[in-house]
Amino acid sequence: MIQTILVDDEPRGINTLKKILEANCPEIKIVATCCNAADAKENIEQLKPDLVLMDISMPGKNSLEMLAEMKTINFQIIFVTAHNEYSIQAFKYSAVDYLLKPVHEDDLMNAVDRAGKKIAEGAINKNIETLLYNIQQQHKQIDIKICIPSLKGFQVVLINEIIYCEAESSYTTFHLVNGQKITASKSILEYEELLNFNDFIRIHRFYLVNLHHVKGYQRGEGGIVTLSNGKELEVSRRKKDLFIGIMKDRFRF
Repeated sequence: MIQTILVDDEPRGINTLKKILEANCPEIKIVATCCNAADAKENIEQLKPDLVLMDISMPGKNSLEMLAEMKTINFQIIFVTAHNEYSIQAFKYSAVDYLLKPVHEDDLMNAVDRAGKKIAEGAINKNIETLLYNIQQQHKQIDIKICIPSLKGFQVVLINEIIYCEAESSYTTFHLVNGQKITASKSILEYEELLNFNDFIRIHRFYLVNLHHVKGYQRGEGGIVTLSNGKELEVSRRKKDLFIGIMKDRFRF
């Protein structure tokens, strides 16, 4: 059984979660329900749950502030949030599960399934640390971190340390400033959608580049981009005008 705590300051929110979980997730055992951060922290420390479903905004201290005070986070978390409360991008970068209110049954069941797999694998919750860091750094996009999932877990890197991403079938290889390569178990399309807020652009079906690491461009049918590590990458004809236009807009040349 997955020992679970529900945290929401609205009784209706608690009731919605309980109804869905009791009807669809027999592996879940609800051991406590909490209506504020102080109550949640006390129950978490005493009951040591496997999983916490946690609303973010609550009267007084919010759940993120409460988590930042905890010495260890050795349980899985599914956050529940409204659209405009916090940057959803910060949650996506951190590979943290979140549900948007109003909570839908299928979304909750899928999130619980993912959490159950992480619990079974004994996954370390470093992604929560990454989320808390990213929430604090939202105004400084260059300092945002990203969790890159691999077959063995995931690695956390600063976005500005990514030079470019390379598509390899349904996987993506990240090329970093220190020469390290990390192969992620997600497609380059997913990272194109995730990283376009941070000056990354798809220049070719195989390549997604960090514009801050572009050091030169050689004209041609599509052209060639030179990156900060000396790597030269082809620009496709279809992406050429978009690439040049964005470079001119970002760097005023």
